[in-house]
Amino acid sequence: MSELKAPLPVKFICSIISHDADLFDEVMSRLSCKLDIIEKMSDIFLFDHTKYYYKEMGNPLWRRLIKFKNLVDAADIVNFKLVTNQIENEFTQNGNRRINIDPGILSAERLVLATGKNFTHRIYLGKGVFADLTLLFQKGGFRPLEWSFPDYSSPPILPLLNDWRNDYMKQLKENEANKC
Repeated sequence: MSELKAPLPVKFICSIISHDADLFDEVMSRLSCKLDIIEKMSDIFLFDHTKYYYKEMGNPLWRRLIKFKNLVDAADIVNFKLVTNQIENEFTQNGNRRINIDPGILSAERLVLATGKNFTHRIYLGKGVFADLTLLFQKGGFRPLEWSFPDYSSPPILPLLNDWRNDYMKQLKENEANKC
């Protein structure tokens, strides 16, 4: 029989996509207020890997990734998704979202995104939220899977996530060293 034990804490991250890049600061302020202090953020860059959001949000679309400061329990991804959906709804106009927030958790082994959409490789977590295993960390870097969204395995996202994983690993070691 396997011994049940809690996994190591993880880092919350988010991808924010919008036609109006001026909304990013306000969205990040709400995320910081409701979730955690924002530790790092990417530059704003063009999101052009799919036209999926164009009808609802317009185009061109812009993206920014953010990483939160504190280590958290991986099971909190469900509540994280509920909060990000609530913030998306606050920015809805005439039934259309003006922002899309993709929350996820970064760990030593993987990147998992939270979604409300079921699919063959997604695991139901509760409250309408599914876990989407998006990237695996193998041989010194994150690697896509056959179902990974193409943008998560391309520049500038993949190198950024590898850097953020390095930061996360250092934070884990510091936390362990500071335990009494």
